Amino acid sequence: MKIILLKNDDKLGDAGEIVNVKDGYARNFLFPHGLALSATSGNIRLFEEQKKLKAYRETKHVRDAETLANELNKVSCTASVAVGEDDKLFGSVTSQTIADLLKEKGFDIDKRKIVLEEPIKALGIYSVPIKLHSEVEAKIKVWVVKE
Repeated sequence: MKIILLKNDDKLGDAGEIVNVKDGYARNFLFPHGLALSATSGNIRLFEEQKKLKAYRETKHVRDAETLANELNKVSCTASVAVGEDDKLFGSVTSQTIADLLKEKGFDIDKRKIVLEEPIKALGIYSVPIKLHSEVEAKIKVWVVKE
């Protein structure tokens, strides 16, 4: 029986491929688990349309992320923090703090997209990457200054 794979499978192949499998395997395992469709002409056309729509949506998301990245690359934020002796910070500047600073500037960025390996614990100027999409990354400048 010819089937269209809906998900990648190590033994059968990648999603979108048309492969031959035994009838029982397709009816009893692949179809009930949503891993494949029967390779009729209607299903092949439907799958191709869905693939085109998915590619269109993906390119739209990438374009939107690139536009936002161009705007964010021009942004710099200032975090005023309380310091003690020897300019040592009380607390730290976290991704949540940076997300709040960006929100004040009009950018609604989720704190999970801000890539900080560890919180900022010293005064200075930092270049902080923001992962907007798997292919698009922006960098903003964060100035950590005394309050």
